[in-house]
Amino acid sequence: MNLYLRYFDKEILVNNVDDAIAFLADIPEIGMNPVLENDIRAYCDSDVYYPKRYKVRSRVYFIIIKTEAATMMDFKEKRAVHPPIETREKAMTPTLARLNEEVPGWYEGALDFKRVLMVPGTGKFQYRDTHFVAQCKAMSGIDCYNRIVDYLRGRVDERSQFPSAKGKNFKFRYLGHCK
Repeated sequence: MNLYLRYFDKEILVNNVDDAIAFLADIPEIGMNPVLENDIRAYCDSDVYYPKRYKVRSRVYFIIIKTEAATMMDFKEKRAVHPPIETREKAMTPTLARLNEEVPGWYEGALDFKRVLMVPGTGKFQYRDTHFVAQCKAMSGIDCYNRIVDYLRGRVDERSQFPSAKGKNFKFRYLGHCK
């Protein structure tokens, strides 16, 4: 894993965190300190692949990007910016991997959503966290989610907010084949 660093017109592609810290230490405006150094090392050791920017002063940042590019030219031509496919597949959670897997049968889906309800005393409306569980016939986890949301949309206030099927507020499990 290589690191691309840029601060205004100063840029470098290095293959280890020590070279990156040395590059940043040579720029006086950045003011390298132990806290910043530890944060950079933690970012480089993590599985996070999105670019990281660090504030130097108001509206002035330097950026660090993890890349598989071997040379600056490869990086500039956007070759090997993303991690290998094997790494990205490991990062995918098992629930997300199962969401689109088509297995017809009975599913139980649990959904936590924001439901709009009227307060009887004032006549005003407010959002309430609501937990809803249903069993339905579906082709996949995403089909189960869509069936539950379609059912609820016809029975709750249209201003109610439903979470993403990929988020932590929707869970499902396969119950078995349908006859």
